[in-house]
Amino acid sequence: MKVSIGPRELAYQSVGTGPVLVLLHAFPFDSRMWRQTAAALASQRRVITPDMRGFGLSELGSGGFSIADLADDLAALLDALRLPVATVGGMSMGGYVALAFARRHRDRLKSLILADTKAAADSPEARQGREAAISLVEKQGVAALLEKQIPRLLSASASDGLRAEVRALGAQPADTVIAAIRALRDRPDRTAELPEIAVPTLVVVGSDDALSSPAEARGMAAAMPHARVVEIHGAGHLSNLENPDAFTAALAGFN
Repeated sequence: MKVSIGPRELAYQSVGTGPVLVLLHAFPFDSRMWRQTAAALASQRRVITPDMRGFGLSELGSGGFSIADLADDLAALLDALRLPVATVGGMSMGGYVALAFARRHRDRLKSLILADTKAAADSPEARQGREAAISLVEKQGVAALLEKQIPRLLSASASDGLRAEVRALGAQPADTVIAAIRALRDRPDRTAELPEIAVPTLVVVGSDDALSSPAEARGMAAAMPHARVVEIHGAGHLSNLENPDAFTAALAGFN
């Protein structure tokens, strides 16, 4: 399914009935990473999984974009679907978008799920890493970036089958991937905004997440007035893919 958001079309999937839950995908993937999660929750929620700009079946359009732009796209999608409020969840990059949504559209937010993500901006070293990633994609393509990232996205015990699935999910257009890396690099630090998030919040993190650690997750939750943490055992940064049953159970138990 698609809706027009300004000059571009945004693709999304919607399954189930009940209270609305929007799940925002990680970088550099698309809504397919949520298929198993959405199917498992469809008996109790209407689960909407958008492809963010340029990813999956959504159009990139001209120029770059910011994380705030992606949050505004979500608000426009909710408008198009005539949904005044929703629970919004995001993993990694999707978590950055969810935090931006909480800041820019707080009246649309029923509750919040932050999975394997962080509120802080990139450090100088991380920004340098983003520049190196852009150069790698420009010279060798998205597949080369994925091969470099997989050891940090998945735990050491991840199966070969899961690694192959991640490679397939990450087969995205190079111009989209580069635009997203720039958006990630330039996102603001939202740590100071955490105490202002008044809605119920679930922070989910893989026990073996090398990019957004359990310690960072606990720190975020401690800064929010109505947050709790669930640690997904044996999972890395893509905790919904590595331990789908535990991830789904965490979301199913959250209102």
